[in-house]
Amino acid sequence: MADDRATKLCEELLKELSTLEQEKAVFNSHYEEIAELLWPQTKNTFFRGSANPAGEKKTDKQLDSTPEIALNQFGAILDSLLTPRNATWHRLRPSDASLLKSHRVRLWFDQLTRVLFEHRYSPRANFASQNQMVYKGLGAFGSGAMFIDPLRKFGPGLRYKAVHIGEMHWRENHQGVVDYIVRVFCLKAYQLVSHEEWRDRLSDKVKNDAKVRPDKEYTIIHRVRPRDDHDPDAFDQRSLPFESVYVLKEEKTVLEEGGFRSMPYTPTRYDQAPGETYGRSPAMQALPAIKTLMVQKRTILTAGHRAVNPIILAADDGIIDNISMRPGHVIAGGVNADGRELVKPMVHGRVDIGKELMDDERAQINAAFLVHLFQILAETPRMTATEVLERTREKGILLAPTVGRQESEYLGPMIEREIDVLAQQNLIPPLPPELIEARGEYRIEYDNPLSRMARAEEAAGFNQTLQVILPVINITGDPSPLDNFDFDVITRDMADIQAVPARWMKPGEIVAGIRAQRQEQIAAQQQAEAAPGQAALLKAAADAKSKGLTERDIR
Repeated sequence: MADDRATKLCEELLKELSTLEQEKAVFNSHYEEIAELLWPQTKNTFFRGSANPAGEKKTDKQLDSTPEIALNQFGAILDSLLTPRNATWHRLRPSDASLLKSHRVRLWFDQLTRVLFEHRYSPRANFASQNQMVYKGLGAFGSGAMFIDPLRKFGPGLRYKAVHIGEMHWRENHQGVVDYIVRVFCLKAYQLVSHEEWRDRLSDKVKNDAKVRPDKEYTIIHRVRPRDDHDPDAFDQRSLPFESVYVLKEEKTVLEEGGFRSMPYTPTRYDQAPGETYGRSPAMQALPAIKTLMVQKRTILTAGHRAVNPIILAADDGIIDNISMRPGHVIAGGVNADGRELVKPMVHGRVDIGKELMDDERAQINAAFLVHLFQILAETPRMTATEVLERTREKGILLAPTVGRQESEYLGPMIEREIDVLAQQNLIPPLPPELIEARGEYRIEYDNPLSRMARAEEAAGFNQTLQVILPVINITGDPSPLDNFDFDVITRDMADIQAVPARWMKPGEIVAGIRAQRQEQIAAQQQAEAAPGQAALLKAAADAKSKGLTERDIR
């Protein structure tokens, strides 16, 4: 009976996969074209069964490296904007702000944030490299996902795996959230046997292949979807919101059936067209410019070759037999008696105009991949602080609609999954009583360059206000308008917006102590300066008293 159920489940999953592949076929063709021009390492990875020999040359369609370089820069840009690895780019806070009054609650959230970053950036977690692959996938194909699982074999912790869009098939729920995923990937025979939880379900054939042909590949299908019979109070798999099943396609064997408390995949899109489930990418936007650039490069290479090694024009009088392009060679009869050349190079097209046309296409490609936004400061280094803030504000406005989406669709679910996995391994500090009463509700605060760009609007507004007020103060000599500003708060907020490290800023109590000491020094100095005058008055009073004069007489 169990075998019949497993066979039925495998057949159901294979049929469903076939339908999903048909739905995605047009996108896969689009991905293949982009891969040939931008990311050739991913060629032939979008259709199941495509021949893809290891070490195969894949750059035959690339004539100009600008698109691939722009894609790599795009990945670095997203990394620096959203997840800079040298900074704490997010913090966790209670949903109820009043709980921050509790020292225990603040301490717990600080500990939780440290635990997350400690395990996320552990060398065994492999987050940094896999995160970069997700960002590059967004740039090239507009869709990507991260698979987050316990570290398992090497101890407690997290393990990250960027999932190529060629392996993914997904569906959205009624709210536009991707919560139904079917992934197809390959494992070699020795890898299957090394999986302890699957080993007992493998056939003798697979186990024998692991010994005789260890590199033979098998296809694994993994489906994760919301559980129809979810019951939070159940004591079996029904308590898990997401059901999971792994199937070995060639053997039609169920390798594992279970579930997850949180979605293990974090699918994300760069942009979306109406009615489409998969994302659209900067590469898709720039594809006309990329294809045009490749054609132009071929033309320019041909023209440049002809310019360097030109076609020779000669009179039809037998002199062509004497023509040689070797250095120092003498061409007899190359000029007539009057010195007029009888052998000339053929005039070719304008290579310089072709280069200008190529530069136009390169500019469009760099704009699509956001490269031009980050060339502004490098190209104009002598900007004032106000101009820098204004440029930053403009970049934030342009980046927020698309790049900002990654915070809600990618990073937010990823952090929730990380917390869930760490909690299952008892790596999360115990909840304080106040937070237990609030059911552990929390929110994510992003503190990355993108969030600071959004706040640059505040800094730019303050600078513009000062530019209006200061001339008035200079004219009237009345500084009282500045009394409306709390410069202590402004200084710290401006430092935060400009990414000044917190360790460079003195704590408030130390600043208060410095100011109190300064006031004491000022008071002591004033007293010292007033001392001679006070001594003179006392001496005058004593002399008057000895002469019998009153204070009125002295005046």
